[in-house]
Amino acid sequence: MQITLAETAGFCFGVDRAINLVYSLVNSGEKVCTLGQIIHNKQVVDDLESRGVKTIESIDDAPDGYKIVIRTHGISKEIIDELEKKGIPYCNATCPFVLKIHKIVSSYDENTTVLIAGDANHPEVIGIKSYCKGEAFVFKNDKELLELAKNENLSEKSSLICVSQTTFSTKEWKKCQKIIKKVCTNCKIFDTICNATSERQLEATELSENSDAMVVIGGRHSSNTCKLKDVSAVNCDTFLIETAAELKNIDFSNYSKVGVTAGASTPSGIIKEVLKTMSEVKNEKEVETTSALTEEVVETAETADKAETAAVEASADGEASFEELLNASYAKEDNSKVVKGTVVRITPTEVFVDVPGRKQTGVISIDDLSAEPVDKCEDVVSVGDELDLVIMKTNDEEGVQRLSKKLFDSVKGWEEIVAAAEADEVLEGVVVRVIKGGVVAAAKGSQIFIPASLTGVSRNDSLDILKGTTVKFKIVDLNKDRRRAVGSIKVVLNAERKEAEEKVWASIEEGQKIQGVVKSLTSYGAFVDIGGVDGMIHISELSWNRIKHPSEVVNVGDSVEVTIKSLDRENKKISLGFKKVEDNPWEIIKRDYPVDSVVKAKIVNFASFGAFANIIPGVDGLIHISQIANTHIKTPSDVLEIGQEVEAKITEIDFDKKRISLSIRALLPEEEQAPAEEETAAEETAEEETASEEAPAAEETAE
Repeated sequence: MQITLAETAGFCFGVDRAINLVYSLVNSGEKVCTLGQIIHNKQVVDDLESRGVKTIESIDDAPDGYKIVIRTHGISKEIIDELEKKGIPYCNATCPFVLKIHKIVSSYDENTTVLIAGDANHPEVIGIKSYCKGEAFVFKNDKELLELAKNENLSEKSSLICVSQTTFSTKEWKKCQKIIKKVCTNCKIFDTICNATSERQLEATELSENSDAMVVIGGRHSSNTCKLKDVSAVNCDTFLIETAAELKNIDFSNYSKVGVTAGASTPSGIIKEVLKTMSEVKNEKEVETTSALTEEVVETAETADKAETAAVEASADGEASFEELLNASYAKEDNSKVVKGTVVRITPTEVFVDVPGRKQTGVISIDDLSAEPVDKCEDVVSVGDELDLVIMKTNDEEGVQRLSKKLFDSVKGWEEIVAAAEADEVLEGVVVRVIKGGVVAAAKGSQIFIPASLTGVSRNDSLDILKGTTVKFKIVDLNKDRRRAVGSIKVVLNAERKEAEEKVWASIEEGQKIQGVVKSLTSYGAFVDIGGVDGMIHISELSWNRIKHPSEVVNVGDSVEVTIKSLDRENKKISLGFKKVEDNPWEIIKRDYPVDSVVKAKIVNFASFGAFANIIPGVDGLIHISQIANTHIKTPSDVLEIGQEVEAKITEIDFDKKRISLSIRALLPEEEQAPAEEETAAEETAEEETASEEAPAAEETAE
């Protein structure tokens, strides 16, 4: 029988956070009581009770000297207000995703009607409803929604929003969304189903479609666990159990493929026990799983796993050295302890070591060499290296001892990870896997989970770009008891970005030239990263010529030299200049085209008083009608054509008004010019006034 464990099985972020909070309070000597069961899992609640944690149903039931912990589902606003009013000490372990819904509904006034998809009797929904200032209605499926829409005339409500219980069925939610969009077109819909819930339900659906049976582990009163059972039961036989003991009531003989998943409030210990029990049902079973949780069980021998846990827990107290503790944990295992070995030979898949005092040959397989992916053993160790190792198994018949460097590094490195977390230090690791919801980085011999939202990767980009790369991160969540850590690349990137910003703002001044990289383009300009801070080049500052879009001059990724035009330090805004003074076409005219110069110009436009000809990009000159030919002409088009290239002489330049006068006639032989001058003298006086009015339209292009 093949057993496959869902990758996302077990505690979600919110539950893990709440459980850690309670255990932390208890371990610090606090007297704790929870307002209702902290989570819907009997085994966890029983364990907490054994540690002195009381479960109360009302804040009035709280014993003197006890601190109240609010459960993950949240409570009503009225109870929170009462706690504040009476000054009763409490800790709020409400799931952040639930608090988000409270914030959404409370942000709308009494004129807004709130629709809540969920179980009206569930503590979470009761809490959400208490934060609504206006009318609030609850529906559990599409049928109830249709009935509600009809009875309450929802289509006539002027202001309407809809949220859902975090553990609501994703399949049912999609059906309800379609109805809302059709019946209540003005309703604003907030998708508030928890990511962990939707991921678990989707994975349970896919796993059940490829299995003969499904085992769902979790409390029978847990909403999200029951939803997992419901989605799985559609595709195959499904069994809901709370503990491994219930497996004895299930006959697996007719199933060749069994999928296993667990609710968000199911502890990893129970999942491990279920997997272990199922594996013992038939000796020939092979457990197949992709989750990090079960990989830990599969990868190490049972004795090594026990030793590792014992060593970590003991070393946290600082009573003895790491090696002493690990050796002590193996005290009852004659064949298992920490040893030092010297590498004597290396093959692509195994490392042979000499262990003083041992007659057997020490062998480290490539899988036990490092937590990071290894292509060849020689990439990790060299002949002559002295290594700290854990003896995994001794085979006297074959004369071989199986050793693990990875296990030693893992336990030793965990101490460094804990220390780094407490000191808020940056760690470095290699991303070894991309999984649903994030990535796994190997660091200090351990594997750190980094959620997708904390990787710093844009939602539009694939997390695969991180695989195999070295990343810097900080530990943002640490569970010493379960030896789990959650990291954040994003918090390091944000800190580096902030430091870079402060450095840039401290060094830049107006008028300064600086190198930057074009980050994005808009219709009105280009945003440039100048070393951690963005500045904007307005479209008018990109070119001396008129352009329709910044992409005509620069592209995203281009390296550009810009000038700081203005700084708004209060609002953190920077205006940049890009076009250079020396590129100003009028500066080029001043330098290269003095009066009396002969130029080749292209006819670009006609007016009644003459023709405009382009001299250089951005600068046009006027050839007055009297300066086009040596004889009288009625219109410029009688002699010239648009696009025609002509030779003309610069007769006058007005840099203040940005005007240039050209003459074709001045280049004609002198004896042919006199008659024309007499005929057009009167015309020029009258027409120059007209030219001064019409010319600016063409000159705007030059400017």
